Amino acid sequence: MAATNPDKKIRVVLAEDHTLVRQGFRRILEDDPHVTVVAEARTGLEAIDKCKELKPDVVVMDLSMPELGGLEATAEILKANPAIRILILSMYSNEAYVRKAFQLGAKGYILKNAIEVDLTRAVMALAEGEAYFSPGISQVVLESMKSGTFQDAGQDPYEHLTLREKEVLQLIAQGKSNKEIATLLNISVNTVAVHRARVMETLGLHRTAELVLYAVKKGLIHPQ
Repeated sequence: MAATNPDKKIRVVLAEDHTLVRQGFRRILEDDPHVTVVAEARTGLEAIDKCKELKPDVVVMDLSMPELGGLEATAEILKANPAIRILILSMYSNEAYVRKAFQLGAKGYILKNAIEVDLTRAVMALAEGEAYFSPGISQVVLESMKSGTFQDAGQDPYEHLTLREKEVLQLIAQGKSNKEIATLLNISVNTVAVHRARVMETLGLHRTAELVLYAVKKGLIHPQ
């Protein structure tokens, strides 16, 4: 990309739900003449659609996104186009989030408190085919690799869920009722109930409280 053709700009989709924050990220990125933001997305689902339409080089993906979280959106984007390079933005350096992001195929993970220093540098690195971590993340990864915990522990039943079931799981975890979920997703209440039952069966869970705890542990939502 930038290294092989200096005249070609790195095409970025920027996914962040807070408008002012997103605008700030865009200004940082487009201060570099080698980078152009081809689209912005406010939700995980919108990010998926933008990537299908525009096929960017790099996606800057907030970990906490409405409708569908950043990790779930990452999985769906890479399923459709494995060549896209995804950079995760997060306030959390928790090893579980980092490990899951890289298991799903993300190539970079930076902390929001280091955005001004790391954002453009990370996008450039990913476009060159390299990985990029914030310094704090690098230490987390290094320590977990030394301890042998940074490996995939096997097939996750979560991966057997459909995209719709993942949406329902996240909305349940956010405290939405079946009726509210039906309205948000434009489906019937009965269909929501079927998805809820399927999610619980697939994950081996039996109560809503267990679903919420599971979602927190997976990094789908974050405790306030």
